[in-house]
Amino acid sequence: MSPDEIQAGQIPDLPVEASNLPSPELEVFEQHAHPSHLGEELRALLTLAIPVVLSELGWMTMTIVDLIMVGRLGPDAIGGVGLGNAIYYAPSLFGIGLLLGLDTLVSQSWGAGRFDDCHRSLAQAFYIAVAFTPLLMIFMLAAQWIFTGRGVDPTVAVLTRSYVGILNWGTFPLLVYGGFRRYLQGVSRVRPVTFALVTANLVNVAGNWIFIYGHFGFRALGVRGSALSTVFARVYMAAVLVYAAWAHEKDRGHALFEHWPAPDWTRIRALLKLGLPAASQVVLEVAAFGAVTVMAAHLTPIALATHEIVLSVAAYTYMVPLGISAAAAVAVGHAIGAGNPARARRAGILAIAIGAGFMALMAILLIVIPKPIISIWTSDTRVLILGAHILAIVAGFQIFDGIQTVSTGALRGLGETRFPMLMNFAGYWILGLPFGALLCFRLKWGLSGLWTGLTVSLILIALVLIARWLKDSRRPLAA
Repeated sequence: MSPDEIQAGQIPDLPVEASNLPSPELEVFEQHAHPSHLGEELRALLTLAIPVVLSELGWMTMTIVDLIMVGRLGPDAIGGVGLGNAIYYAPSLFGIGLLLGLDTLVSQSWGAGRFDDCHRSLAQAFYIAVAFTPLLMIFMLAAQWIFTGRGVDPTVAVLTRSYVGILNWGTFPLLVYGGFRRYLQGVSRVRPVTFALVTANLVNVAGNWIFIYGHFGFRALGVRGSALSTVFARVYMAAVLVYAAWAHEKDRGHALFEHWPAPDWTRIRALLKLGLPAASQVVLEVAAFGAVTVMAAHLTPIALATHEIVLSVAAYTYMVPLGISAAAAVAVGHAIGAGNPARARRAGILAIAIGAGFMALMAILLIVIPKPIISIWTSDTRVLILGAHILAIVAGFQIFDGIQTVSTGALRGLGETRFPMLMNFAGYWILGLPFGALLCFRLKWGLSGLWTGLTVSLILIALVLIARWLKDSRRPLAA
């Protein structure tokens, strides 16, 4: 199934008419899938985007809280958890990325009024999660030994392996959460996603307090306790979203599990055809910033510390356009499913403008108050001075980061995931990283050179992706 076929609505199942829905479901469908004015379209987009943005911020907060709470155990524990998260992060994101095809199939089906079709796509995504979970777990078991081998402090290595060994058991609930999240976003049920992540942070904090330090009769488990708490939080997140999906189906008179579809290989292939490039694109981007971290580790300790702080700042600002990107995929998919390419184009442009506008504000803040921002992490004068200089470079790519992120989501709503993957590979790995390494090591720019290389990458990717969006969104739909 090609992106053009997906965009044309050629998804293999008979349609279910929106008029057959109970009145509450029909009302929500009409409000979100068929806004009639630009102001209504903007409100519909923000209604989708704001809860998803909060969810992305909640997701990142959970990792930061883990590091803060194990910090009391000493630098070895911080190193073990930090390295463990680095090992686990990319493979787990790849697994979640495999399910990003739900953004396209569910949102387009929902926009067309084929609500049972949304349910069938969710079921096939669940089968993908079941199939890929053992593969990801085996990969991460091998990776923890590879990345804790020669050159890593023995104490940190032992802590890392014990941390990843427990964290690995949270892989399946993490993928279930990812699949049900894309489904709920696709049918414009975003509040349960926000609720799940906000309350999961509370579950994680409580679990850390109990299992890391030993309370309520439990013995102190240290970094293993942090991993155990994260696993419980992921089980909780998955359970909340499964319940939310069940309640959504129940409200429209369709029991979620009584009509659970069997494996549909055509639909599974369609999901993987969309999801594999999307997952690869996410991993390429994460790995690019990881590669810069590895190169920064060959500089001075001050440079590495500055890099880690700046990376945290850039990651936090990135969460907002990332949430808007998910909303753009859904809004564009709804319009495509409804057979309204003009509205799909407006939705994408609105989302890109919102993402770029927010990042423009962040760029101003990074230029105006860099030292107060860095002082959240440290009061070291050397880090403050170097960090202010690097944040000025980061400010230079903020708008472009917003554009490329949201453009990727808008293209996903059209069914295009392969092109953003190729552009990420070319922008980061062929141009940006080699150029940054040249500036850093050969021309002696140091950390500034590495971040300049990232800036060049993001500018190129943003310009190419927005051009592709403006081109593809003009194409008329098939019948």
